[in-house]
Amino acid sequence: MSKSRIVLHLKPTEMQYIEQILFVIVLGVAVYFFAQKIIKVRRNIFLGEKKKINDRKPERWKMMTKVALGQSKMVVRPVAGFFHILIYVGFVLINIEVLEILIDGVFGTHRVLSFLGPVYDAAIGFFEILAALVFIACVVFLGRRFISKIPRFHSKEMKGWATQDATYILLIEIVLMVALLKMNAVDQVLQSQGADHYVAAGSFPISQFLTGFFTGYSTSTLIVMERVFWWFHILGILLFLNYVPYSKHLHIFLAFPNTWYSRLQPAGEFANMPEITNEVNLMLDPSKADPNMPPPEKFGVSDVTDLSWTSIMGAYACTECGRCTSACPANITGKELSPRKIMMDTRARAEELGNAKDEHGPDYHDGKSLHDLVSQEELLACTTCNACVEACPININPLEIIFGMRQYQTLEKSAMPSEWAMMNSNIENNQAPWQFSPSDRANWTKDIN
Repeated sequence: MSKSRIVLHLKPTEMQYIEQILFVIVLGVAVYFFAQKIIKVRRNIFLGEKKKINDRKPERWKMMTKVALGQSKMVVRPVAGFFHILIYVGFVLINIEVLEILIDGVFGTHRVLSFLGPVYDAAIGFFEILAALVFIACVVFLGRRFISKIPRFHSKEMKGWATQDATYILLIEIVLMVALLKMNAVDQVLQSQGADHYVAAGSFPISQFLTGFFTGYSTSTLIVMERVFWWFHILGILLFLNYVPYSKHLHIFLAFPNTWYSRLQPAGEFANMPEITNEVNLMLDPSKADPNMPPPEKFGVSDVTDLSWTSIMGAYACTECGRCTSACPANITGKELSPRKIMMDTRARAEELGNAKDEHGPDYHDGKSLHDLVSQEELLACTTCNACVEACPININPLEIIFGMRQYQTLEKSAMPSEWAMMNSNIENNQAPWQFSPSDRANWTKDIN
C-alpha cells in the first residue's frame, strides 16, 4: 500500500482550522434543530393512548425484516417497487460516504478512509453507480407524477403542499446526487495534478465523464470549486435532514418501527370495548360479567388523544403514496372516503394539538376534534374490508382510526343512518337484526311438512 494512502495530509493552515470550526458549528446547529423537532414528533405520537406492545417478538422481527427491510409489499407494483428500491438502497449506502465527510469536516482530513485501499476504491465506485441510479429513479418518479399523471397522485387531498412536498423531495435528491458527482469529478482532477492534501484514492466510474468540465483551471481555482461542491453537498444533506421531520419523507425513519408494531391479529378481528362486552354479559350471561366495572368516560375516538399511539405513528410514517386509496372500493366507486386523507388528517390534527400545547401548556386542549377534519360521509363509506391495510407498503392501519371514529359517532352522538339505527335497536331488543320477537323466529317453519 502506498504511503499516500495512509497519510492524512492535514493542511495546518489558519484557513483550514477556521473551516473545521465552522463545520463543527454548522453540524451542531443542524443536529440540535433536528433533535428538537424529533422530540416534538415523539411527543405528538404519544398524545395517543399508551399501549404496551411487546408480544410475539419473533413474528414482529420477521414482519419488520420482510416488509420494511425487504420491501416485500413495494414490489407488488413492479415499476414503482424497482425504482423505490434503487432510492432506498442508494439512500442507505451512500450515507456511508457521508460518515467519511463528517470525519473529514471535523478533523480537517480528506478521504480519511482511503487507507482501506482497494476496498475503498470499490466502495466509492459503487456509491457513484448508486448515485446515478438514484438520479434516474427520481427522474422516473417525477415523470410518473407529472407526465404520466398517475391518478392516485392527483386526488383532492394531494392539492397544494402534498404535491409540492413530494416534488421538493425528488428535486433535492437529484441536486444532492449531482453535487456528489461534481465533487468527485473535481477531486479527480486535483488528484491527477498532485495537489497537496488530495490523496490519490477512489474509483470514479460515473464522475470521470464530468472531469472535462473542470480541466484547464488552475489548481487553486479547482480547490475552491471542490470546497464549494463539498460544502454544498454536506449542507444540502443537513438541510434535508431538518426538512424530513416536516415532510412525508419521515417514513425513512418510521417505516421500521411502524412495521415492528404492526397489528398481528387476523384482518377481520376488531377490538371489543370491555365495557360493552361487560354489558352484553350482564344481559346474556351474568356469571361472566363484572357488576362493579365503571362506565367508560367516552366511547370511540373523538380526537387523536383517543387513538392508540401506534395509529398516530402510522400517520407520521405515511408517505402519501395513495396505494391505500387506489385499493379502496368505496373510493373507486366515487365515494368521499380516502384512507390516505384519513392519515393525513390525523397527522395534521396531531401537529395542531401539539403546537397548541407548546403555546399553552401540556394539559391544554383547544376544544377541537379530529371529526372537524373527517366528515361523517367519509366514515360511513368505509366497508371495513381491510383493503387499505393490505395495500400499504409499511402496514399502516387507517381502518383502526375510521372504526374508532365511527364508534364515537354511533355510540356518543347517535349519528347514524336510519337503517343502522333500526338494526341496532333490533339487536338490542330482539338479539337479531330483524324486527320480530325471538320467540317468533321459528314461525316460518310451521308450514313446512
